[in-house]
Amino acid sequence: MVSKQEVIYAPLTGKVSQLDQVPDPTFSEKMMGDGLAIEPADGNVVAPIAGEVVQIFPTKHAVGLKSKSGIEVLIHIGLETVSLDGEGFEAHVKQGDQVKVGDPLVTFDLDFIKEKAASSITPIVITNGNTLSTFEKTDGLEVVAGESMLFKTTIEQTMEKQETASKGGVPYGDEAKAIVAAVGGLDNINAATHCVTRLRFALDDEDQVDHDALENMAIVKGSFSTNGQFQVVIGQGTVDKVHAAMVKETGVGEATKEEVKAAGGKKQNPLQRGIKILADIFIPILPAIVTAGLLMGLNNILANGGIFAAESVIEMYPQWAGIADMIDIIANTAFTFLPALIGWSAVKRFGGNELLGVVLGLILVHPALLNAWDYGDALKEGGVPVWNLFGLGIDKMGYQGQVLPVLFASWLLAKIEIFLKKRIIDSLQLLVVAPIALLVTGFLTFMIIGPVTFTIGNWITDGLVFTFDHFAVLGGLVYGAIYAPLVITGMHHTFLAVDLQLIGSTGSTFLWPILALSNIAQGSAAFAMFFATKNEKLKGLAGTSGISAWLGITEPALFGVNLRYRYPFVAAIIGSAIAGAFITMQHVLASSIGVGGVPGIFSIAPGVWGSFFIGMAIVIVIPFVITYVIAQRKLKTE
Repeated sequence: MVSKQEVIYAPLTGKVSQLDQVPDPTFSEKMMGDGLAIEPADGNVVAPIAGEVVQIFPTKHAVGLKSKSGIEVLIHIGLETVSLDGEGFEAHVKQGDQVKVGDPLVTFDLDFIKEKAASSITPIVITNGNTLSTFEKTDGLEVVAGESMLFKTTIEQTMEKQETASKGGVPYGDEAKAIVAAVGGLDNINAATHCVTRLRFALDDEDQVDHDALENMAIVKGSFSTNGQFQVVIGQGTVDKVHAAMVKETGVGEATKEEVKAAGGKKQNPLQRGIKILADIFIPILPAIVTAGLLMGLNNILANGGIFAAESVIEMYPQWAGIADMIDIIANTAFTFLPALIGWSAVKRFGGNELLGVVLGLILVHPALLNAWDYGDALKEGGVPVWNLFGLGIDKMGYQGQVLPVLFASWLLAKIEIFLKKRIIDSLQLLVVAPIALLVTGFLTFMIIGPVTFTIGNWITDGLVFTFDHFAVLGGLVYGAIYAPLVITGMHHTFLAVDLQLIGSTGSTFLWPILALSNIAQGSAAFAMFFATKNEKLKGLAGTSGISAWLGITEPALFGVNLRYRYPFVAAIIGSAIAGAFITMQHVLASSIGVGGVPGIFSIAPGVWGSFFIGMAIVIVIPFVITYVIAQRKLKTE
C-alpha cells in the first residue's frame, strides 16, 4: 500500500507540553495513544486536519476527527470536564460533518473551565497510532491554532473498525459482559456511566476487581481508580457501544455523571471527604502562595548574609535596598492577606458567594485589630485590646497567617447565605442576605470561632515543634518516608494547611523542606529508570517525568514509572527518609512555601543552605543508585 504523509496542525493556541505531564493516567500513560497536550491561551478549538467529525460528545468537551487518509485524532478539552455537562462549551459542528483545517469546532469559556474543571490542559491524541509508519511531534513550545504544525505522520494502512457481536447480535455484548464480571459483577456496581474515552463505575468494593482479566482484554486500554470512581479506558466511539451493550446485555442501569460521582463520593470515609475539601480549597490558591514563596526566596538572597558572603547583597550594594524592599512587599502580600485568599476559595467551595469570602478574610486582618503575630507579647504585657459587648470582653485581635479561623468562618458564612437565600425573595436578597450573613459570621467569629480555632492551631503548632525539637531525627525520618505515600492518597493536601499554620505562627516551617526533597527523590528514581531501560516508551516517560518531579510535580513519575515498577518508589522513600532525618537534625527551615523540587532552595532560610544542599545530594544519589542497581537485574528478566 502506498504511504501517505500528513501534517496535523494545532487545534488550539497555547503552550505545548508532553503527554506524560498530563495529570490523568488515561493520557499520561498513553492508554488512548500518543500525542501532545496544549495549555490553551483562549477558548477556540479548530480542526487540525481535513476530514470528518466522527464524534462529538453531548457534553461538547471532546471531539474526534478522522482524516481522509485514515488518521484518527481525539481532542479532549480540559480534564474531568465531562462533569460540566456542556456548561461553558458551544459546539459548531456535529457528527458526520466534513471540515477543513482551521474550521471552528468548539468554543469554550476558558476562565470558567479553569475555575470549575480539574485542569484546562487539553490532550491531543492520535488514537490509531499503530497504523502509522512515522510519527513526528513538534519541538516548539508554543503553537497557533490552525497554523502551527503539531504532528507530521506517515500512514500505510487504514485501521478498520471491528465490532464483535454476542450470540444475541448486540455489538460488543461479550466484551461488556466480561468487563462487568471483571469489576466484580452486577452486585458490586453501584452506578455506571461513560464519557468520551472510558467507562466510569462507582463500585461497592474495588478489591473485587480482577485487574488481570481487564488487562488481558484487547478492548481495554487501561484501568485505574480516582476520586471514588473506577475507570476503564476503552477509546472514543467504541466506549459508547460498549456502554450500550453493557446496559442491554448485563442489566446495568444507565446513570448520569452526577449520580456516579455522588455514589463514588459516598464511598469515601469522613477523613477522605475532609481531605478532598481541603484540596478543593487550597489547590486554587497555590499559584499565589508558590509565587509569593519564590519571591520571598529572591528577597532572602538579597537581604540576608551568609549566602555569597558574610554580608548581604544590599549591605555590599546599598543601591539594591529599594528593590529588595519592594520585592519583600510584593512577596509578603499573599501571606499577609492569606485569610482573604482562603476565604475566597473556601466560601466558593462551600457554595456561597466567593466575594463575601474575600471580605470575611479581610475583616480578620483589618489593620484596626491587634496583629496575630503581636498577640503573645501583648498578652504578656496585659495590653490586648478588647471590645466590651454588654459586659463581655472580646479580644480585638486579627488572624494574620492563620488557617483554621477563616476555614470555619467561611463554612458558617456560606451556610448562613444559603439558608437566607432560600427564604428571602429575590428583590430583597441584595439588601438582606449579605449584611446579615457577614454580621452574624463576624460576631460569632470574633466571639467563638476565632479564639477556639486560634487555640487549636497553636496546640497543633506547639505539638509539631515539640516533636521536631525533641525527636528531630525520628520526625524527619518518618515524614520523609510517608510523604510520597501521602501524595498517592491525596492526604498531602492536609499538610499544606499545616505548613501555612506553622509559617503564620512561627515564621517558618520544618515540614516543607522535607516535601521538596521527597519530590527530588521521586525524580531521581525515575531518572535511574531512564538510564537503565532500553524500552523507548519507558525511557521517554521516565525522562520527562523525572524532570517534572524535580520541578515539583511528582504525579507523572509516581504513577507513570515508580509505582508501576515498585522498587523505584521504595528507593525514593529510602532516600527521602534519610535526607529528612538529616536536614531536620540540622534544623533546616523554610521561610515560605515555594516550588517543591530543586527550585525549593530559594525558600530555604539562608543560614542552612549548605545542609539543604547535602540533603539534595542524598535524595539524588541514594534513590538513583538503588533503583539503577535493581533495574539492571529486573529489566533484563522482564
